[in-house]
Amino acid sequence: MNSMFKRVALVARHSKPQVVASLISLADFLTTHGLTVLVDRDSVSHADAGRYPLVDRADLGKLADLAIVLGGDGTMLSVARLLAPYNTPMVGVNQGRLGFMTDISLHEMFTTIEAILHGEFVPEDRILLNASVQRDGVEVASTLAFNDVVFSRGATGSMIEFEIFIDKQFVYSQRSDGLIVSTPTGSTAYSLAAGGPILHPSIPAITLVPICPQSLSNRPIAVNDSCVVEFVLTRGVDSRVHFDGQSHCDLQEMDRVLIRRYRNPLRILHPVGYNYYDMLRHKLHWGERLL
Repeated sequence: MNSMFKRVALVARHSKPQVVASLISLADFLTTHGLTVLVDRDSVSHADAGRYPLVDRADLGKLADLAIVLGGDGTMLSVARLLAPYNTPMVGVNQGRLGFMTDISLHEMFTTIEAILHGEFVPEDRILLNASVQRDGVEVASTLAFNDVVFSRGATGSMIEFEIFIDKQFVYSQRSDGLIVSTPTGSTAYSLAAGGPILHPSIPAITLVPICPQSLSNRPIAVNDSCVVEFVLTRGVDSRVHFDGQSHCDLQEMDRVLIRRYRNPLRILHPVGYNYYDMLRHKLHWGERLL
């Protein structure tokens, strides 16, 4: 095969045996076409991997030209944060539930992947967020988020109080259950459930969506993704900040969290004919055309 990609990394949702079987079938398909296949160590066992080399997930971005993820959006999120530093593109095969990012169906996997390897795809760049937790002027945690950075009240049940600054300008103080700082990708996730707007991935924006604010005048706002958002916790005994819902950091009062757009976007490769609005209409069960 005359492919623009030579080394392909495969990642699967390990909890489902049928997904592992699909991964091995795809690995065989790619190998017969002359490509080098690397398999994520967390996705399959040594016995299932057989002749394919197992690689630590953190190393996939620097070793592969392309990553193919078989699973749902949760798997895509965990892989995206690791690929972005290396500008390694990603393709998603849907074996989860909704699958806002995994837009290749299993029964079309081989034909669609073959077309993508030949350069027939629609590229789309998605921004990530870089969050830095600072305590007494010292950074205590730093990580990336592809969907959102979420501040929550923790297990105590009491509301938290915080202040928001954008580019060092005071915006508001708020008493609520928390706040969602979302990318356009994350705008169809927790942010949407909390009443936030859906942002097309091409819009250079970050949304701030309150979670059950005490004052009903606190509404979601969108800011340019070049802005630096600063969260200052002024009151909250058991508050936490979550990153894509897959990791978290406990916060103390007067902690500051700085959130900015990460330097590299993540490139997702969609099949030819992909349409964002078609995807939304299908996933969210919107009405079809009347005429």
